[in-house]
Amino acid sequence: MTSEFYRNIVIATDGSENTKKAISYGIEIAKLSGATVHALYVVDTSSFSSIPMDAGWEAMYEILKKEGEKAVSEVKRQGEIAGVDVNEVLEEGHPSNAILEFAENNNADLVIMGTLGKTGLDRFLMGSVAEKVVRGSKVPVMVVRSVETS
Repeated sequence: MTSEFYRNIVIATDGSENTKKAISYGIEIAKLSGATVHALYVVDTSSFSSIPMDAGWEAMYEILKKEGEKAVSEVKRQGEIAGVDVNEVLEEGHPSNAILEFAENNNADLVIMGTLGKTGLDRFLMGSVAEKVVRGSKVPVMVVRSVETS
């Protein structure tokens, strides 16, 4: 069964355990609708914009980039198991802006992301990223609440 409703689905991931549920939902919707998935990880360079480029900055950038490559390859792996086409995409910049821009420039029909990212400050920031995407998106956004452990 294929649908003309969803042709391009963006799954925004930060590579955390908490995004697994959002990835599963996205892959399942893509499988049911015959859509292509764009697994998107944004290397958050916004916090480094005021810091001069040096060896420390470069090392941090490489760590974040490798984390992103791992995150999108996990989405691709799950897509292959389900028979869904997945494009791996790494972007740079402020996460919410980059997600919105990618969705608009790539004819996305749906953006799927989790509410919680990693832990501590990252958890707070991912929540604000999801909120900004919901508020600014021109296409539907599915925000999947992860199971919180206390």
